[in-house]
Amino acid sequence: MGWLQLFLLHPVSLYQGAAFPFALLFNYLCTMDSFSTHARYLFLLAGGGALALAAMGPFAVLVFIPAICAVFLICLLSPQEVHRQTFCFQMSWQTLCHLGLHYTEYYLQELPSMRFCLALSSLMLLTQRVTSLSLDICEGKLAAASGGTRSRSSLSEHLCKALPYFSYLLFFPALLGGPLCSFQRFQARVQGPSNLCPRHPFRALTWRGLQILGLECLKVVMRAVVRAGAGLTDCRQLQCIYVMWSTAGLFKLTYYSHWILDDSLLCAAGFGSEFGQSPGEDGYIPDADIWTLETTHRISLFARKWNQSTARWLRRLVFQHSRVWPLLQTFAFSAWWHGLHPGQVFGFLCWAVMVEADYLIHTFAKLFIRSWPMKLLYRTLTWAHTQLIIAYIMLAVEVRSLSSLWLLCNSYNSVFPMVYCILLLLLAKRKHTFN
Repeated sequence: MGWLQLFLLHPVSLYQGAAFPFALLFNYLCTMDSFSTHARYLFLLAGGGALALAAMGPFAVLVFIPAICAVFLICLLSPQEVHRQTFCFQMSWQTLCHLGLHYTEYYLQELPSMRFCLALSSLMLLTQRVTSLSLDICEGKLAAASGGTRSRSSLSEHLCKALPYFSYLLFFPALLGGPLCSFQRFQARVQGPSNLCPRHPFRALTWRGLQILGLECLKVVMRAVVRAGAGLTDCRQLQCIYVMWSTAGLFKLTYYSHWILDDSLLCAAGFGSEFGQSPGEDGYIPDADIWTLETTHRISLFARKWNQSTARWLRRLVFQHSRVWPLLQTFAFSAWWHGLHPGQVFGFLCWAVMVEADYLIHTFAKLFIRSWPMKLLYRTLTWAHTQLIIAYIMLAVEVRSLSSLWLLCNSYNSVFPMVYCILLLLLAKRKHTFN
């Protein structure tokens, strides 16, 4: 997400908050035997449609069309073909929508519609669910849906078979945000017997609410610090490092608060970690692991823990299927998925190089740093360096204009990634020794 998307997290939070009563209502209705499985699917689907129309207005069609086409492809194609075809269609559609945003921002020099940007954000999350579902079918984790559309069943039977897929792709707790919920988990929750449905997890929701309150208070303080200081255009020399760190801190607090709110909505509807885990299902992972993100001295660990469900999705979708330069391909695809803005391309490719350097540097350190005082000093220095590099990458990804990106690259902040680049070049020659 860029500056504009970060600004849009506020209206997204408002819509997510408005969906809370309906999430709690769904959780309550699931405890009743009279609330059938089909009724549950329809409730989630209708809620998703209503939320999309309320948040996106006419731009909701940008989400509805690929969802309908994805279900059609899933029901029509064989398991061997379904993932490749759905992936190509979904990313092509999303790329066309992102090109529309580029046209508005860079060519027309106009501020895009907030509703259009919300539709784009929702479309990116839809891409996650579509590709996750198609991969499950392709890998044999789910029974293939193909064949049903070729049979002579009635239209109502076809719709009944497609209803779980429609409901999964558009269910309202995950429409505007939230960790990626697998279809297996979604289906197990919806089809589960009423006596096994989780009760309202008020204790978990209260704890998440307190976390959000604390983060919002910190955001007020950090926003005041950022506004009181100079920007990248006005800072001088070492002052730019403080500007970068404080601005990135505000970004991180905003993301943490938003991720916990998204997780709370899923929890309120019964899809959170409190629901447990089905056999053979990838476990539920919340996006925010704040303690690890703020204390780690490893850039590679930060990359795995930042927006955890998306990181796991990228690993499964790209990294595990890449034979050549899997790390670079993963971060390049992430830039494509985010929209290919100049700052995003630079930031994600820089991140890939930093992760590669991180592996070599820490492997080297384990071989030569043995005394505990040196380990403590090393960990402290690498923690500070990691946080500054992450701040540099975050600002690069968030900026929209090439002029702002140039200001960042031309500041003292570029020293931190350059140090890792130099160490990467020096240590790469000895990589075979480390192995």
